[in-house]
Amino acid sequence: QEDSDPAVHESLSIENTLWASTVVASGTVIGVVIYTGKETRSVMNTSNPKNKVGLLDLELNQLTKALFLALVALSVVMVTLQGFVGPWYRNLFRFLLLFSYIIPISLRVNLDMGKAAYGWMIMKDDNIPGTVVRTSTIPEELGRLVYLLTDKTGTLTQNEMIFKRLHLGTVSYGTDTMDEIQSHIINSYSQVHSQNSGNSTSSTPSRKPQSSAPKVRKSVSSRIHEAVKAIALCHNVTPVYESRAGVSGETEYAEVDQDFSDENRTYQASSPDEVALVQWTESVGLTLVNRDLTSMQLKTPGGHILTYYILQIFPFTSESKRMGIIVRDESSGEITFYMKGADVAMSTIVQYNDWLEEECGNMAREGLRTLVVAKKSLTEEQYQDFESRYNQAKLSIHDRNLKVAAVVESLEREMELLCLTGVEDQLQADVRPTLEMLRNAGIKIWMLTGDKLETATCIAKSSHLVSRTQDIHIFRPVTTRGEAHLELNAFRRKHDCALVISGDSLEVCLKYYEHEFVELACQCPAVVCCRCSPTQKAHIVKLLQHHTGKRTCAIGDGGNDVSMIQAADCGIGIEGKEGKQASLAADFSITQFKHIGRLLMVHGRNSYKRSAALGQFVMHRGLIISTMQAVFSSVFYFASVPLYQGFLMVGYATIYTMFPVFSLVLDQDVKPEMALLYPELYKDLTKGRSLSFKTFLIWVLISIYQGGILMYGALLLFESEFVHVVAISFTALILTELLMVALTIRTWHWLMVVAEFLSLGCYVASLAFLNEYFGDSHYLFSLFVSADVAFITTVTFLWKVSAITVVSCLPLYILKYLKRKFSPPSYSKLTS
Repeated sequence: QEDSDPAVHESLSIENTLWASTVVASGTVIGVVIYTGKETRSVMNTSNPKNKVGLLDLELNQLTKALFLALVALSVVMVTLQGFVGPWYRNLFRFLLLFSYIIPISLRVNLDMGKAAYGWMIMKDDNIPGTVVRTSTIPEELGRLVYLLTDKTGTLTQNEMIFKRLHLGTVSYGTDTMDEIQSHIINSYSQVHSQNSGNSTSSTPSRKPQSSAPKVRKSVSSRIHEAVKAIALCHNVTPVYESRAGVSGETEYAEVDQDFSDENRTYQASSPDEVALVQWTESVGLTLVNRDLTSMQLKTPGGHILTYYILQIFPFTSESKRMGIIVRDESSGEITFYMKGADVAMSTIVQYNDWLEEECGNMAREGLRTLVVAKKSLTEEQYQDFESRYNQAKLSIHDRNLKVAAVVESLEREMELLCLTGVEDQLQADVRPTLEMLRNAGIKIWMLTGDKLETATCIAKSSHLVSRTQDIHIFRPVTTRGEAHLELNAFRRKHDCALVISGDSLEVCLKYYEHEFVELACQCPAVVCCRCSPTQKAHIVKLLQHHTGKRTCAIGDGGNDVSMIQAADCGIGIEGKEGKQASLAADFSITQFKHIGRLLMVHGRNSYKRSAALGQFVMHRGLIISTMQAVFSSVFYFASVPLYQGFLMVGYATIYTMFPVFSLVLDQDVKPEMALLYPELYKDLTKGRSLSFKTFLIWVLISIYQGGILMYGALLLFESEFVHVVAISFTALILTELLMVALTIRTWHWLMVVAEFLSLGCYVASLAFLNEYFGDSHYLFSLFVSADVAFITTVTFLWKVSAITVVSCLPLYILKYLKRKFSPPSYSKLTS
């Protein structure tokens, strides 16, 4: 229609995009779904998480394969000794079935129940509250870690920013001199308002000399005034008021007008740095009280409200590393372009100065995150010219981003440098002792962060990730193969020094000299990678796994750490300020970094040691009964006849020995306090000596010895009836198993004692109970039961069983005593 307003042409940009799960609070939206394919950000960020399998499971699989080969070999030997008579292949299968107890089928069940128990113990540990175990397959991995890859912000640090320093070039203000800034602000604003009451036009103290003679040095007071005003205006922060019960009925504006009370206000922003800056301006007297899409209101120390109209805003991007805003002062109509950003981006934009680079370096060495703040005053004509060009660039269809950037850059010239700010991100509680403990435990720590080199180096020093005495080799930025070669050679000549490298240089090194670089980096006591992207973090994890074959653990707190957590053998997420993304994607979720010490030293150690003992014992349990079957068959002319009837075999692996064997998951070699006090004990675990082919062979020899003694002993001592052999040997077998559990246990728990006596009680009860219940006629138990109670209760039976059991177990007890006497394990030296 002709009388309507002229049509508004506006380009579609990221500002007009509704992201997933957006809630439309008011009005209506007409939407166009442009693309939903594989190149959307959410799909590109997701990777198919792998099923993580622990190293212990892989080792046990190898041993199980060896046992399977042993089973086949034993069966073939038996058939060969038989002389391949008759249908020998049928006998082969009968032997395979008879000796099938060699394959520990109950191993998986026991291990999985054990893992569930470890997870329950971790979650119930009061010393690490809030820990959640999100996997039931890899608790033992926590005991085998060699590399720990950690994020910095929010993981080692709290992600809570505190404003520490304001630098104006000639003068620097720290936390102890903030009151001076406050008094300057109060004075300058009281002058402005006294002038305002005197004459109608306002003028800020800084504007007076500038237009006529730009070279006149401004007073410190006016420079502070300008700097604080710039920090208070150049940001993307919104103040939010929690509506209290009494005010909730009134409209929003009325509430804001009358409820500027500080205790009611919180700030919301995409980055905690910005919130820290705005909170600081509030503390020195200039408070952000209201903000909407088009305006901002500041409250002066005198309680006056200053309104600024937002004309343009240029948001922060990781490419530009800066953000800008153009505002118009309501009272004076002045248009100012404010900008703040990283020193690398801002140093070319601001007017020449001789202090910025040096001071940025100084602040970074203190561990502060730096931002450079600058401004430029625009006339109405300059702004109108800029706006028309800017809108035109935003409407262009081809190369829009480049054209828009070019127009904005036309403003970003010769800006007046106002100040440099330093914000500190404090370390989390007990980060230093925890990193110290992990280092002593033989774990190599790599810090992967998106922060800049100086800040990352400083945090590495202050957190004692790099010890004070250690040299640090800062890898110079490299872009070509030749440069990378030279830099690698320079690094190779240094010994025992920490490495600091940026993501870009890392990419170049990995492209041309992957093997050499990883080999050198793995010898370092600590490595810091700064300016790392999420995909780079995951890539580094995979590199370490591929080149070293050692177990890796990744720990982080934000969405940018998810890929690294999922790639590592063991992923730990911290519930932090950045939400629960990392925590939900991880295998273990903790609330603070310091909990990782106990998680690895105590729970990781116990889980690995217990599972190793449990796995080997279950194998021993199957081997011993198979040995007895082999001896029995060979004595009776290689007859493929079972030694024990079905019920006894079922009972053997379940009710008679299950509880004591499973009680090994409660065993611990040292107390948790000792494990934390001597993290060096953890080093032993990474060698994998608790479960290896050596320990496995020892258990095989024990099984063969005991099985042979039990069977030959029973045959030597047997009386009138063969049935007595079964009764004697089986009873001795059960007693031997119970005693072997007692021999394996390092620290007794009351539940273990209960389990031992419960199993023994079950066995004795079943002897009497089955006898009465089934009588002599029932086939299945006729063999066993006909060895009637009269025989079982005789002294002869008791001494024979005792004699066989003593011969099978006593030598092992003596050997264990001698081994502990002459070559004690490291943990026993501490407990004695």
